[in-house]
Amino acid sequence: MNPEAVKKYSPQPLVSLPGRTWPEKTIEKPPTWCSVDLRDGNQALIHPMSHEKKMEMFRLLVEIGFKEIEVGFPAASEVEYHFIRTLIEDNLIPEDVVIQVLTQAKESQIKKTFESIRGAREVIMHLYNSTSTLQRRIVFNMNRKEIIDLAIKGAETVKNEASAYPETKFRYEYSPESFTGTELDFALEICEAVKDVLQPDPQNKMIINLPATVEMTSPNVYADQIEWFCNTVSDRDSVIISLHAHNDRGCAVAATELAMMAGGERVEGTLFGNGERTGNVDIITLALNMFIRGLIRN
Repeated sequence: MNPEAVKKYSPQPLVSLPGRTWPEKTIEKPPTWCSVDLRDGNQALIHPMSHEKKMEMFRLLVEIGFKEIEVGFPAASEVEYHFIRTLIEDNLIPEDVVIQVLTQAKESQIKKTFESIRGAREVIMHLYNSTSTLQRRIVFNMNRKEIIDLAIKGAETVKNEASAYPETKFRYEYSPESFTGTELDFALEICEAVKDVLQPDPQNKMIINLPATVEMTSPNVYADQIEWFCNTVSDRDSVIISLHAHNDRGCAVAATELAMMAGGERVEGTLFGNGERTGNVDIITLALNMFIRGLIRN
């Protein structure tokens, strides 16, 4: 091995959580499942899914029993946009299924995303922006305040746009992308700022999705991060803590199970873990793990 290569990486910091309780807990009920098989991550492939393949996958996900399905990133791809329009215009979304759409915290993308879902009965509007130390410094060249302002402006745009679609019931989701590469206090601060704009309550909960966009640590550390966040976020009864693990270290299933023990209530993933760079959490394996423990799906 190149002697210089061993100097490239350093251990990730642990979470100071001396009162952690998750190791003594068990999973007592399955999470809310959300498939992200159709999201824009698939568009990174050399041969992305066609409109027909997306339709076939959507029908399969409905048949399997998913009640929340992220159907795409409409501002990033015309295939995604027109696929979503077809689902709505041809009345292909079952009454008990809620579609989810993904958008960056950019005004133009948010408006395009709202255009794509016109006429839908119910939609989860999934807003995100990156918060990690690395991307703040290298990609955005922004400080903490500037990143928070970006998220707040995105949330305000989402709320303003939603008022122009009275026929649609909206639920809101926010992801501090690269949560596991973000200081915990900053992840909390930006989620609180977005929550202040969206104003959830116990009857209309906001989804806070905490992704291991890059799996940087062992599963127990992700669980510590989730427990810390669950214990610290305000208005806990007005938020749903969602998990979105990636598989860089091959531990996405374990990380998700421990994070559920730590307070996670919802899981975003893909069938067999296919998708997005190193792969998402494998929902089939995770669900079978729930099944053999006598837990049935929601």
